[in-house]
Amino acid sequence: MLNTFGGTWWSAKPDGSVDRAMVDRPEFRAALEFYVRLVRDAGETHAERASYNQCLALYRSGKVAMWYDATVAAGALEAVDSDVKGKNGYAAAPVARTEASGWLWSWALAVPTSSTKTDLAWQYVAWATGPRYVREAGERIAGGWASVPPGTRRSTYEIPDYRDAARAFAQPTLDAIESAPVDNPGTTRRPGNPGVQYVGIPQFQDVGNQCTEQFSAVIAGRSSVDSALANCQQIASRAGR
Repeated sequence: MLNTFGGTWWSAKPDGSVDRAMVDRPEFRAALEFYVRLVRDAGETHAERASYNQCLALYRSGKVAMWYDATVAAGALEAVDSDVKGKNGYAAAPVARTEASGWLWSWALAVPTSSTKTDLAWQYVAWATGPRYVREAGERIAGGWASVPPGTRRSTYEIPDYRDAARAFAQPTLDAIESAPVDNPGTTRRPGNPGVQYVGIPQFQDVGNQCTEQFSAVIAGRSSVDSALANCQQIASRAGR
């Protein structure tokens, strides 16, 4: 949302590294004000405390009309044990100033250097992320073929059973991945590309955690947009330095 409103956490130096914190810019304010207003008007009670699993449970139980989240969630909605299976429509995230507002993320597996069984660990990682796992999991996973991890291997989309079970969201998932503006996600040059949302500095996670607390306080009515932006500008500035 920040990207499509034209905002960014930091500007970029000519070499692509982090420059000045940009949380105090009008674009960042516009995105935050829109988000807070939307969640207050249309969101669930105590939205600031709602986790992914809580949002999923609310939607699957038919208590939510629309859920804004990642393509990875679709498999849970179309699983054989889902109360809303076959009742969902899928659309790309809306935009403000950019052509697209999707983004990419990845979960990863790694073998710690302290491991005494690195060869065995690598065999597991290779199997768990490979095409063999998908073929075997599709027949055994509780939610059925629709619950196979989406967006991980293109070969998954060539399996007839998966294409049938995931027909409601398979193509939108591929379209979202391929259209995500990895190299040009906003309206200005920003650090950390490619990556859309992620900024490749060690401090970024901590900045996100701290500012999430600030934004949650605004949604809960314990703070103001002005206060949250001012505090996060300081947080981002310290991290940039």
